[in-house]
Amino acid sequence: MTFTPEAFSLTGKPAFITGAGSGIGRSVALGFAACGAAVACFDRDAEAARTTAGLIGAAGGRSIAITGDVTSAHSLAEAVRTAVEAIGPIRTAVNCAGVAGATAAEDMSAEDFRRVVDINLTGVFLSAQAEARVMLAHGGGSVVNISSMSGTIANRGLLQAHYNASKAGVTHLTRSLATEWADRGVRVNSISPGYTLTPMNKRPEVAGRLQAYADDTPLGRIAEVEEMVGPAVFLASDAASFVTGSDLIVDGGYVCW
Repeated sequence: MTFTPEAFSLTGKPAFITGAGSGIGRSVALGFAACGAAVACFDRDAEAARTTAGLIGAAGGRSIAITGDVTSAHSLAEAVRTAVEAIGPIRTAVNCAGVAGATAAEDMSAEDFRRVVDINLTGVFLSAQAEARVMLAHGGGSVVNISSMSGTIANRGLLQAHYNASKAGVTHLTRSLATEWADRGVRVNSISPGYTLTPMNKRPEVAGRLQAYADDTPLGRIAEVEEMVGPAVFLASDAASFVTGSDLIVDGGYVCW
C-alpha cells in the first residue's frame, strides 16, 4: 500500500464527538471539521455545543449540536440516531466528556467516587457502544477515547483517586473493545494527555501547581488543547489503519521522569 497525505483526511467520515462544548472536545471537533469531517457536537451543555457547531459552520464546515448525558444509554442512542440522520453513518468518534475533582481518599464519599467513575468510565463505555453499533453495521470505523496520563501514573500533589482509577479503566476498556471489534473493522484507541490548559486544569487545586508541572515536563511547558487534535486525527484516519488497542501518551515527556 502506497502512502499518500490523503490518508490523514477525514472527508466522508462523519464524526461524533462527546464533550464537544469545551476544552479538548471543542478543539477536536474543530480540527476534525477542518480535516473534512461532518461533525456531531455532543455535550450536556446545550449552549456550549451550539457554540462549537457554530464555529464549525462559520469556517465552512458541516455540523450539528446535540445535547445529552453520557451516563444514559438512552440519551446516547437518541443522540447517535439524530447524528446519523443529520450527517450520515458515523465513521469516527472521539469520547472527550469527563470530570475531575480533589478529595483525600479517606474522606471521599461513595457518591463522589461513583459520579466520577460513572462519567469518565461508564460514560466512555456507553458512548463507544452507541457509536460502534453504527460503525459495525456500516463497514467499520475508528473510536478514540480520551484517557489521561493519570491512568498510568498517580499525580504528585493531587488527591484524585477516583479520577486516576477512572482513567486507568478507560485505557484498559479501550484495549478490550479493540480486541472485540477488530475483526469487524472497528479500531479503538485512546489518547492520554498530560497536563493541558483545559477548564478542568484551571480549577484551584491544579492551577497553582501548573508551573511546577511544567518544570517536571521534559518539554518544559503545559500543553495547549489544540495539541491533542493531531493525535486524534491520526488515530481516526486511515493513516492509522493498523493501529488498534493503543494508548498514545501525549504529555511532553512527563511520564519519562
